[in-house]
Amino acid sequence: MKRVFLSAATSVVAMGVLAGCGGGVDTVDASGVPRLPARAADAINGAPRVVPPRGPRSVFTPFRTTGDDGTQVVKTTWHGRKSGFTGEIWAWVPPQYQQPQYAESGFPVLIALPGAYGYPFNYWAGAPFALEERIAEWSREGKTLPFIVVMPVLNPERKYYDGSDIPGQPKMGTWLTEDVPDFARANFRTYESRDGWAFMGSSSGGFAALKAVLKEPRTFKAAIVNGPDTAPDSPMWRGHPAEMRANDPRHLARRLVASRQPEVYLAFELGSREAAVPDVKRFIRDYTGGSIHSTLFEIPDGVHSAHTYIQRMPESLHWISEQMQGPVPSA
Repeated sequence: MKRVFLSAATSVVAMGVLAGCGGGVDTVDASGVPRLPARAADAINGAPRVVPPRGPRSVFTPFRTTGDDGTQVVKTTWHGRKSGFTGEIWAWVPPQYQQPQYAESGFPVLIALPGAYGYPFNYWAGAPFALEERIAEWSREGKTLPFIVVMPVLNPERKYYDGSDIPGQPKMGTWLTEDVPDFARANFRTYESRDGWAFMGSSSGGFAALKAVLKEPRTFKAAIVNGPDTAPDSPMWRGHPAEMRANDPRHLARRLVASRQPEVYLAFELGSREAAVPDVKRFIRDYTGGSIHSTLFEIPDGVHSAHTYIQRMPESLHWISEQMQGPVPSA
């Protein structure tokens, strides 16, 4: 199921936040989410290797202000040197990024992918979901890590690419897993280790997030996977069965477990009224386990909608935060 429901207000904002359009913000209750435990990962990893911004630095334009702390979602156009694709990226750094005690620290990166086409706008950058404001609040409370959020376009020309390099088409798999991380490394202080890299996505973006982590476990450690397809289904795969299989999460999961590659962590979110519930639960049952750790957050009466998934985002972000590397203050 490729399409993800957005309210009329959200759809208007998704196409025109800069024009000053308004919209309601979903209510999310994070009161039951505990503080993260002491950063055991810091002790395990020792001093994590920070990657300073490598450049070339992007020219950003402000997209929207995200609070009284001075943070902003910003926007730029990025040319992917590896994919050859040029597209829009929105980005946000948490308040901690500018604080003196973290001036020498890296920060974890969350690549957030929308549902449906995710083109020409990535709705996670918009005000209705307030993802950035929520991460600022939850990280300040110690419930999640303070992620850098990177939000690229997903399906150009309003075609579904399954987040993959389909022969004869734009290399959207390379765009997401190589060029978008290169953008983050060019502009922000990040970590070299996969402990600092995760995906989050809904619907078509959920499929891309799931596949990216299963295909590149040495690069990405975790994903939040909301209402995803669990098999590739773009019509553009026709005539390319081998390449399609190489981008099938079921095949990738089996290969990952058999080859004993690094462990990955998948937090699934589903609305209880979604048609995809049986398929996703079957995927979790049959294809996770061993080196593929998973958890499921099922939202009562939830539907195939980002408005459903945001309700359990604090729990999902908390769960992957427990597995990842946070910023380290200077001594």
